[in-house]
Amino acid sequence: MNDVIVVGAGISGLAAARRLAEAGLQVVLIEARDRAGGRIYTVPPAVGELPVELGAEFVHGLPPELIHLIEEAGLTRFELGGETLCFRKDHGVGRLEPCAGQPEVDQLFNELAHLEPPQEDLSFSEFVAQRGLSPEATARATNFVEGFNAADATRISIHSIERQQAAEDAISGDRLFRVEEGYARVPEFLLQRFLEAGGRWVASAPVRTITWKPGKVEVATGTDQVFEAAAAVITVSLGVLQARRIAFVPQPVEILAAADRLVMGTAARVAYEFDRGFWSLFSKLRGVSFVFAPDLIPPTWWTTDPWPDSTLTAWLAGRRADQVNLTELPETGLATLAALLGCELPELRKHLVRWHHYDWKNDVYSLGSYTYVPRGAIRASDDLSAPVEKTLFFAGEHTDTSGHWGTVHGALRSGYRVAEQVRLSQISKQ
Repeated sequence: MNDVIVVGAGISGLAAARRLAEAGLQVVLIEARDRAGGRIYTVPPAVGELPVELGAEFVHGLPPELIHLIEEAGLTRFELGGETLCFRKDHGVGRLEPCAGQPEVDQLFNELAHLEPPQEDLSFSEFVAQRGLSPEATARATNFVEGFNAADATRISIHSIERQQAAEDAISGDRLFRVEEGYARVPEFLLQRFLEAGGRWVASAPVRTITWKPGKVEVATGTDQVFEAAAAVITVSLGVLQARRIAFVPQPVEILAAADRLVMGTAARVAYEFDRGFWSLFSKLRGVSFVFAPDLIPPTWWTTDPWPDSTLTAWLAGRRADQVNLTELPETGLATLAALLGCELPELRKHLVRWHHYDWKNDVYSLGSYTYVPRGAIRASDDLSAPVEKTLFFAGEHTDTSGHWGTVHGALRSGYRVAEQVRLSQISKQ
């Protein structure tokens, strides 16, 4: 019988599987997809040299575990630079200009970062309503929270935002990096190390049932395979847990109740690849990193600056992503980009090579983008990270307890945490 079965080969499952295999345990890693990486999904470019990211894209700040892993894999980071522009309309004429400062918004987030106890947990919208901000400041703050957290501002917890801001400050989270060779190279490296340590990899095998009792787990897949082990690490997404796509016999009631208290956010993106003539025609985007157009769909855009590729990414998240037809987003986004650049849509199409659009909400193995914490659920991730009878262990960005929900480094940390929990449980059984 195996020592451990790890369900899910996203970054948390890979991190846990590698650590456990390198500790000498017999580990089977089961993945529903035909690839490793989960919500890290990189595809080759059509024109430029920089790979296109359809899932996680940025390294947020300098989280030590992730930075060490990238360096261990021999990969290259580069920091995003450039100016941030905002799209404004005056008398019906739109233009891009440097984003003006907003003291009201800065003060609001400074207050959120230093809540005085015992501050009642509120939704972000409730908190803002108490502050009497101007309509413009309210819209700007709400757009930021919903866009960054893929959240509904009427639901997301201010206690979670406070914890998140403290966590980001500790790692210089306002700095953004990309992996030059493609983010997927990170999970690929973890898988390689897992296999070199003697682990067994089973792909294209969605888990359907986990039958367990203390000290024994039986995992059955949709491909009619059955695996047995002394313990299981479950790293499937929050969306999959909430949808009960895996049947537990018996159910870990407290774990599933904790999962149900969290929310799987919605975010959609389209990456547009343009030909090399694009920059000569639309030079106003040279030296620009982000463009914000809060009244348009999609409202957020970014470039690969300072990397000289002509790829632009459009981003839509939160309530607005739930309210639009995501299948129409690529065409809608192209029309929005024409408006931002002040050109005719046919002219823009001449330079378009292709677009990439991936809908994580309707991906059956994710059922959403990433987790946020609604009002009153600040302890849910702590409850999710607790072992069940030293037999079932849970990991993933939704189980992060340090404020890094929705990030690759949060998932990575949870993988390392769960590997240590399993290791200690194995020792205690000896």
